[in-house]
Amino acid sequence: MVVNKAFTYAILALSTIAPWNATAVNYNGTQSFFLDTAQRSALRDDALRLLKVNVGDYSNGGLNVGTQLDTSFDSKFTETMMVKSLLEISNGENEEALKTINALLQVVPNFKLAHLVRGDLLTAQARYLQSFGNVENNRALLAVRDLQDEAKTRIERFLAQPTEEKIPDLLIAPNQQQKHIIVVDTDKSRLYVYQNENGKLKYLNDFYVTVGKNGLEKQSEGDKRTPLGVYFTSAKLTQPLSDLYGDGAYPLNYPNEWDKLHQRKGSGIWLHGTPRDTYSRPPRASDGCIVLTNQDLKSLGSILSSGRTPVIIAKSINWLNDQENTKAYASEQEKQALDASIAQWLSDWRKQDTPQYLSHYSRDFSSNGLNYQQWAEHKARVQAAKPDIKIDISNMSMFTYPGSSKKLVVVDFTQSFKSAHLNNQMQKRQYWLYEDHTWKIVYEDAA
Repeated sequence: MVVNKAFTYAILALSTIAPWNATAVNYNGTQSFFLDTAQRSALRDDALRLLKVNVGDYSNGGLNVGTQLDTSFDSKFTETMMVKSLLEISNGENEEALKTINALLQVVPNFKLAHLVRGDLLTAQARYLQSFGNVENNRALLAVRDLQDEAKTRIERFLAQPTEEKIPDLLIAPNQQQKHIIVVDTDKSRLYVYQNENGKLKYLNDFYVTVGKNGLEKQSEGDKRTPLGVYFTSAKLTQPLSDLYGDGAYPLNYPNEWDKLHQRKGSGIWLHGTPRDTYSRPPRASDGCIVLTNQDLKSLGSILSSGRTPVIIAKSINWLNDQENTKAYASEQEKQALDASIAQWLSDWRKQDTPQYLSHYSRDFSSNGLNYQQWAEHKARVQAAKPDIKIDISNMSMFTYPGSSKKLVVVDFTQSFKSAHLNNQMQKRQYWLYEDHTWKIVYEDAA
């Protein structure tokens, strides 16, 4: 369904600020934006397609008992029906909106936002409604504001330009073992899932999520903030968990190496579900974790079960129009420059050219407690005899690290090292920082 920006903003205002019914909208002097016949039909068809029912089933005021749903469309169905009801309300079609909400609640009976809208619609049959949620005391108003935020977030996603053919303008270059990548846009309360197809990102799905109630950039234990950065999932926790975590939890490796270098404290940042009596939570309501509906978490189970899935948590994301022209974008240029820097670093290491080798390291470098000076002295001693060595790297991945004041990329690879005294293979992680117009290693250690 194509909707212009003016219409989008009007609906957002109507659904979260202004009184519900069309009379009240006109009374406030707000311009009314009504769906034309084609838009209304398209929205209904979207809902019915996701429901996989016919017009007769729906128009009877709800779903017939035994109606079969395509559960893979659960999130899209939920948002389609919720937005449909809000648009119907903005058009003064309260009876149709009530049918829509009733149908939605038959599928997700613990959807608090839907119950709030239904309550408003039922109240509207008896009296004039002044606002979304129609509450008067401050405590209830705070709860309603949370649901207003959820409504606004879901509407924005539904009415936004499609993201299926877009990719985030981040350097995302997974290795062959990383079959899927998760990107979280915290500003939009949205989690995107991509499949790695020979190094190219293929959009699979996206989901509404909740993040920290106190915002982003976690710094300390208990600050109820969500960290920004590149993390990797662990396997699903098997021990019994509180109902707060719903149907399961997948820990992220917070604090990672970069967090520790910057004295960021805390732990227990997970991807997890919602309590059994709650379909979804407001956009800013967690203690720092990323929270999905239980249905959405289950749908990610096969992706997360392998562990080590990259999760990139960003504050805001710029989207590229397509993948065919990515060479023109900064992220591709950055990858080419970084590829060249890594190749030169490896070449200089193989040659045991200590000055050139050390030129690839930032003066702010750190590794396992060693600073740059200590690292330089150690490498000078090791390389002084020019030992005969063979080094190869493989399975490399590169990910832009969000939240840094400078361009920062985390690079993982498998390193094979052979010399007269050592023969080993290890997973290595480096953080490359763009400083003074060149890429430098600012951290290096085992992954």
